Amino acid sequence: MLNTVIVGASGYAGAELAALVQNHPQLQLTGLYVSAGSQDANKSLSALYPQLLGKVDLPLQPLDEAALAAIPAQAEIVLLATAHEVSAALAPDLLAQGVTVFDLSGAFRVQQEGFYEQYYGFSHEAPEWLEQAVYGLAEWNAEKIPAAQLIAVAGCYPTASLTALKPLMAKGLIAAGSQPIISAVSGVSGAGRKAAINTSFCEVSLSPYGTFTHRHQPEIGHHLGCPVLFQPHLGNFVRGILATIYVQLGEGVTPEQVDAAYHEAYTGKPLVRLAKGMPSIRGVAGTPYCDVAWQQQGNTLVVFSAIDNLLKGAASHAIQCINIKFGFEAGCGLL
Repeated sequence: MLNTVIVGASGYAGAELAALVQNHPQLQLTGLYVSAGSQDANKSLSALYPQLLGKVDLPLQPLDEAALAAIPAQAEIVLLATAHEVSAALAPDLLAQGVTVFDLSGAFRVQQEGFYEQYYGFSHEAPEWLEQAVYGLAEWNAEKIPAAQLIAVAGCYPTASLTALKPLMAKGLIAAGSQPIISAVSGVSGAGRKAAINTSFCEVSLSPYGTFTHRHQPEIGHHLGCPVLFQPHLGNFVRGILATIYVQLGEGVTPEQVDAAYHEAYTGKPLVRLAKGMPSIRGVAGTPYCDVAWQQQGNTLVVFSAIDNLLKGAASHAIQCINIKFGFEAGCGLL
């Protein structure tokens, strides 16, 4: 059993992580932490999430300096479900003490000069760890994850988008010089648990945001290997992401080539399902799957990708990376 600690456990993704770790046959949940000034400190997780009553009743401990220093003695694995700049500050100390860190924030996802100043609003103070981090896109980086000490779990929108696009890129089917267009909608849980008027459920409509400025656009483009145009939307539902992606294919690319690319990429990978019908949020909510389908007309391809943003877009994707890192079955603790 691998002892596992979660930092940022009171958030939506943190709570999902706690439930998954508790359910995992190879992991032992040994600590839950929140920021020292959090109003949730010293409450039990199940007091915040009644569905976890009797399952995860551990207290949410305040993460002060003494607690941070004690974590390496508690755990081989630390899951960071914290704000980007918090992860960037916490991870180096934990890594220096030999802990394996799975970071759900964006703090170590992109190795590109000036990226964090432009898109995250802070200067990265651990460039040496940024260079060593492996991007946690499980189906595509399974060869690199086992050797890594720091795994930067892919973002929610990027997971849905890259899972749909990388088989095409890997086979050279995307037209040279073209720019895939991603139109994606997410439930309000993607904005986190902190109260804000624009993400209050009573205020939310279906609306676009972040045009040309969303930090997931460069993340997707960086890990795909070509620029993309990404337009996110906030939907008036709790959880899930549905991405509709428009791709210009190379001249003469056939439907048979497209089908073969997807089946070659995902055959034997149980957490990506190649759907025969149209994917839907209802079909993936509460599950660790990414459902992908596509339709082609001439050189135009439309790809549909659906995930649960809190699971395949965050918590279950982190567990999937743990499974790869430590040699467990891909769906261990998830299926």
